[in-house]
Amino acid sequence: MNLRKTKSALIVIVMLILYRENPLTSAVNFVTSSSEVDEYYPEERDALLKLRDSVSSNSNLHGNWSGPPCINNSSRWAGIACSNGHVVHIALQGIQLAGSLPPAFLHNITLLSKLTLSNNTLSGPLPNLSNLVYLEDVLLSYNYFWGSIPLEYTELPNLRVLELQDNFLDGKIPPFGQPTLRGFNVSYNHLVGPIPQTGVLQKFPISSYSHNSNLCGIPLETPCPLVPPPSPSPAIIAPSPSSNIIPPKNKNNLQVWSVALIATAAALVPFIVIFVFLCYYGKMQTKEAAKGEQAGDGSSGWVEKKMPHLERLGDPEKRVELDFFDKEMPAAFDLDDLLRASAQVLGKGKLGSTYKVALESGLVVIVKRLKNMNELSKKEFTQQMQLLGNMRHENLVQILSFYFSKEEKLVISKFVSGGRTLFQLLHEDRGVGRVALDWATRLSIIKDIAQGLTFLHQSLPSQKVPHANLNSSNVLVIQRRNSQIYDLKLTDFGFLPLLPSRKSSEDLAISKSPEFAQGKKLSQKADVYCFGIILLEVVTGRIPGEVSPGNDETFDDLSDWVRMVVNNDWSTDILDVEILAAKDDHDDMLKLTQIALDCTDMTPEKRPKMVQVLKRIQEINSLKIQEMTYRE
Repeated sequence: MNLRKTKSALIVIVMLILYRENPLTSAVNFVTSSSEVDEYYPEERDALLKLRDSVSSNSNLHGNWSGPPCINNSSRWAGIACSNGHVVHIALQGIQLAGSLPPAFLHNITLLSKLTLSNNTLSGPLPNLSNLVYLEDVLLSYNYFWGSIPLEYTELPNLRVLELQDNFLDGKIPPFGQPTLRGFNVSYNHLVGPIPQTGVLQKFPISSYSHNSNLCGIPLETPCPLVPPPSPSPAIIAPSPSSNIIPPKNKNNLQVWSVALIATAAALVPFIVIFVFLCYYGKMQTKEAAKGEQAGDGSSGWVEKKMPHLERLGDPEKRVELDFFDKEMPAAFDLDDLLRASAQVLGKGKLGSTYKVALESGLVVIVKRLKNMNELSKKEFTQQMQLLGNMRHENLVQILSFYFSKEEKLVISKFVSGGRTLFQLLHEDRGVGRVALDWATRLSIIKDIAQGLTFLHQSLPSQKVPHANLNSSNVLVIQRRNSQIYDLKLTDFGFLPLLPSRKSSEDLAISKSPEFAQGKKLSQKADVYCFGIILLEVVTGRIPGEVSPGNDETFDDLSDWVRMVVNNDWSTDILDVEILAAKDDHDDMLKLTQIALDCTDMTPEKRPKMVQVLKRIQEINSLKIQEMTYRE
């Protein structure tokens, strides 16, 4: 008998049995439950496909998002969570989403409860969230959204968390009054006006509103200016018919004045039209500039714009001198020079925003604008900056100077042209036509990272985690002109002592270490763990946190997946396809894999010290150089 006929016959038999027990509802319930297995909601799928086709990312959404997004309570689509066949979570944070969101694409995902698009490079207006009555968490921070905060956000009845910090939003804050709202942050934008005096918004701290253009009121310490009441119009007293105070007007004079008034108005109309057009054009240009500021290698071009929120720094009557660690620096500058310079946004990270700044003298520097450090004293900040600024190593970005005020902390570093991050070199533009990193280059990069990190550990023995933020995005790789030789610089090091609490350290790379998650004491071994993750990223070509091939499980630190594969004797399956063809180097790749697994041991005491790691890597690198020399 045909399998389909057999299945149909079984369904009929079961329906007859159910009908005998409860003829009114049982059969209907059976049909409904049996169809739920294969049921999905095409309007929700279409909405997600609009998103997929409107943006770009490093997570291959086009290859991953196929078929139905939900099968009952699970999803095979990256970043999507389901319940009863419906999409309920969209979590696409930190995957370099770029572009603008399609208009109203969320309207058909009616049961959505969580939307997370933070830490990307999305631009354009904020998404329309009308009628999403189940929405609880909206996390859109660290992007390039511009425009005002939509008023309909105040009508989301179950809203619990709204995070919009580190964007380019302007206008006023709407009067949020939802009693469910527990988390709210709109800092580091261009918002203006008084903070609405709703009980909900008044309970959030200063950090939820800081670093905006002209916000005022409680809980900020900036009082709102008093608006004077409108002055009453002077009373017009009509003269009595018998009064001779006002002489009667000549009718001809009235006609002359009427003609003159009409002529003046007609002449002014073109000027008014031109003025309105120029205002509108200027506003649109500002928005386009905000959209054009993309993170990464600065390919978006220069944006003739001052560093936001810095115009008010310093005393306009007094030039603020900057102290430079390199006394030999030929072209020193002061704060006023810095504020007049044009700035290009390179990236917006958890510690702050990074700018490429071109001074009028022609000098180009990198300025990192730190955040969440308002409680830090000048003495603490200055001591740490002097410690970092006086260090010199070929594999560390050189810190030139710094600036401290209560509201702003700037770190000024040397600009190195032609650099790209290791993350970009490993993961961007994969596919046909890509120039991949060969194994010799990867091995050289690994050695240089180990050298820089070892120097930090030896130079800062008193600090519990000298780097604390080591990941592939904070490794700058510079290719020498007309050469296949690469130089390497570590960035974003040494900021852990400046953070106010352990919770604020959750933004750093060390938060991925087992000891941090377990609340245990941190040490230099946390840096060793982060180095091991980078080493695995270089060997496997995979992004930590991505789904392994042929497996729906997500491995947060990448080492879990590598251990599983190695333990099953499939060692070469871990290797990046771009270096798989170099079979003569497989032994070296697996030796480095073993070093990485030692570095990512769950127990910090079992991990090697960086000086030991460097020695093992140098031995592998020396043998590689000897082998290449022998072949030549």
